[in-house]
Amino acid sequence: MQYPLVTLITINYNAEKDTDEFLASCEQLSYPNLELIIVDNASKNIFELRKTDLNVTLIRSEENLGFAGGNNLGIDQANGEFIIFINNDTVVYSNFIQPIIEVFKNHSDAAMVTPKVVFPDEKTIQYAGAKAINPWTGRGKRLGLGEIDNGQYNFTKITELGHGACLAVRKTVIDEVGKMPEEFFLYYEEHDWTEQIKNAGHNIYYTGNSSIIHKESVSIGQDSPLKAYYMMRSRILYLRKNCSGLKKLTSILIIIVLTIPKNTIQYLMKGRFDLIKATFRGIGDHFTLSLK
Repeated sequence: MQYPLVTLITINYNAEKDTDEFLASCEQLSYPNLELIIVDNASKNIFELRKTDLNVTLIRSEENLGFAGGNNLGIDQANGEFIIFINNDTVVYSNFIQPIIEVFKNHSDAAMVTPKVVFPDEKTIQYAGAKAINPWTGRGKRLGLGEIDNGQYNFTKITELGHGACLAVRKTVIDEVGKMPEEFFLYYEEHDWTEQIKNAGHNIYYTGNSSIIHKESVSIGQDSPLKAYYMMRSRILYLRKNCSGLKKLTSILIIIVLTIPKNTIQYLMKGRFDLIKATFRGIGDHFTLSLK
């Protein structure tokens, strides 16, 4: 097997412990031609790089640029033929890169490849491919979610959506389509980018021959106002950008008539008035964003 240069890019934001654990797992990688870029997204405490034999570049951003903006800083410094955007709250297996490169080599139409993603118990599936985002509701569907991994998804096939925890992309495709859309800041940016890539005539692949462990929402928190705010804001923005005509009108109405009341009731039952406030602020703030 030939080993083209691969660049791993990860973002650190107030999660030094997770970034250190991620680095420790990367030290076991068997892929021989690798560079790693860490973008510290203006963490409160200065991120100190642990001692490592890895080829690592640390970029310190003076402001929090969000998921897309941080990754785009990394792209500017990347030299790899293939770039793997990977969350710092992941743990990688030693051989996870080789099957991804094999997909790129065997499928000339492959612009992006995502491996299988499992929860920290290493047996429950988090992602094994996904169905496209429904233009009426703004929601996609992850395949295999919650299933026990018995090898039933150990195949390679075209999928509609990658997983933001780990996206491998050809550098030539980034040069063609452009970098990640920064107007989202958090959530849905990888889905919007995927649509741009597919519209340019390329395909997205899932491969179950590679897998990673993902802790999920470590930096943001599973039930935080920040997540509620950006999830609603970015969801509506995605629909505005990627739907038109009746689909756009209907999708916005569904959010107003069904999604917002449902979320509000759920938050009220939990006594989470902060999440209600964050959701409505996200709805209002998305109107200040221009479509690109």
